[in-house]
Amino acid sequence: MNTLEHAAIVGPELALAFAEGDELYLALDLLRRACPCAACQGEPDALGRVLRQVQQIGPRGFELLRTERVGGYALQLYWADGHSTGIYSFDYLRKLAQL
Repeated sequence: MNTLEHAAIVGPELALAFAEGDELYLALDLLRRACPCAACQGEPDALGRVLRQVQQIGPRGFELLRTERVGGYALQLYWADGHSTGIYSFDYLRKLAQL
């Protein structure tokens, strides 16, 4: 089960505490570069090729303003440069924490 109890921005990291006792600490720059939204990761065209735009992330792009829970399975992150379309599932966040 993935029951998020608490999320907090602690300096350059996002700290997550789960009811099961797990704690994750994820660097904000890693989270931004790994944004799962279609604009950042690309989306397939009609032939299945993934088209990815080159992302230019400015200094404010690594400043996390807040998080918002999405259902019982994910977090949406809101960055200081206005980017907020990435929805990070708890499973995806756990994978990122292992990098």
